[in-house]
Amino acid sequence: MANKFLGLVFASLLAAPVLADEIALNPNHPDSYVVVKGDTLWDISGRFLRDPWLWPEVWHVNPQIANPHLIYPGDVITLVYIDGKPQLRIDRGHPNVKLSPTAREERLDRAIPTIPIDAIKQFLTQPLVVGEGELEAAPYVVESADEHIVTGAGDRVYVRGLTDTTAGRYNLYKPGAKLIDPDTNEMLGIQAIYLGDATVQKFGEPATLALENTTREVGIGDRLKSISADEIHASFLPHPPTADVKGRILAVLDGVSQIGRYQIVAVSRGTREGMEVGHVLRVQQAGQEVKDKVTPAPNDMITLPDEDAGLVMLFRTFEKVSYGLVMEATRPIHVNDYITTP
Repeated sequence: MANKFLGLVFASLLAAPVLADEIALNPNHPDSYVVVKGDTLWDISGRFLRDPWLWPEVWHVNPQIANPHLIYPGDVITLVYIDGKPQLRIDRGHPNVKLSPTAREERLDRAIPTIPIDAIKQFLTQPLVVGEGELEAAPYVVESADEHIVTGAGDRVYVRGLTDTTAGRYNLYKPGAKLIDPDTNEMLGIQAIYLGDATVQKFGEPATLALENTTREVGIGDRLKSISADEIHASFLPHPPTADVKGRILAVLDGVSQIGRYQIVAVSRGTREGMEVGHVLRVQQAGQEVKDKVTPAPNDMITLPDEDAGLVMLFRTFEKVSYGLVMEATRPIHVNDYITTP
């Protein structure tokens, strides 16, 4: 599945409009850069551009290179000027290809991803947010099959409510916090906290399941949802929303108080507001309300200006909520900070 993620990274590059005359370069940009294992395209672009998420606008496709939309360790990225406009091009220094008289096979698993796939790949197929009452109606763990106090990978559990005998594998969840829009008080959904995977060993009432790949303890009352056979591909083309966006950061996975780079956040805008996978949003730290200590008025409060705090790129969208990866954090980011069009 990871190979398919990487193989689709550049799928939409040719559709990007050329706006190179509007792109600002990084003042300390190199003339060229040799790609190494562990790089991401976002970080490579940041070496050349002030705003790395604008790299599709300056990408120059070299038609002489087989599949120039994939970048590999050993490739050389060069800054060139075409008609006076900056563009980035690839020189294939060490192509990772296997040649034969009739076919050419490329190593997709060696290609450089747009963003760190490992940071998000487990969240590309998990629900993350569910509607009110959705988990309550799902099958649930009724007891540990082996009388363990702490139940995890390698253990078995008994489950009630498995009426669909065609599904053999399930994800386990427990309900998390409600996601409330702080500006409208609308209930946008409930976080589904992923616990692990389970395989059915025996159907019945209750059914017996074996736990696999658990990330947290599984307990009585935890809920199950069948694993979808459909794969969600990570074809990321960073781009700004076409309309003005004004929303909030609702939550951060694992509940830390200050949010930094490569952490996952939920935001209060979804597909109904036009959000798409790949949308880049600017984070603005909400200005604090403070007391004016100089004026003699007893309750003279002022609100400080909002401050730019970083960038988030959306990788998963739902109707009312989207999830994004923090790509840049120039100052601490918090729940309730604003997300806007960059």
